Amino acid sequence: MNAIIQPWQLLLITLAGLINREQQQIIEYLQTENSILKEHLSRKRIRYTDKQRRRLAAKAKVLGRTVLGQLDTLVTPDTLLAWHRMASQVGCKEIRWKRQAGPRSS
Repeated sequence: MNAIIQPWQLLLITLAGLINREQQQIIEYLQTENSILKEHLSRKRIRYTDKQRRRLAAKAKVLGRTVLGQLDTLVTPDTLLAWHRMASQVGCKEIRWKRQAGPRSS
């Protein structure tokens, strides 16, 4: 095999490095933005729709528990993965999410 790097290969490696760096900067920005939004929410509880839960659960399953644990998520990794299990058990049918018992506000 040829050990000499061709000019087009060097260009491709450089371009891939630049794209990777840009993606990392975007991820860091979104993580910072997410943590700021979380600070604004303080202790307020967010109510997700069924569709939002399914979307978050699908993305969370791809990342896995380890990566989710490293992120500053609004919902715990265990909850996200539980949502995925519930959604996959039911399939496309309407999901009845467990609600915590407590007084209902008017």
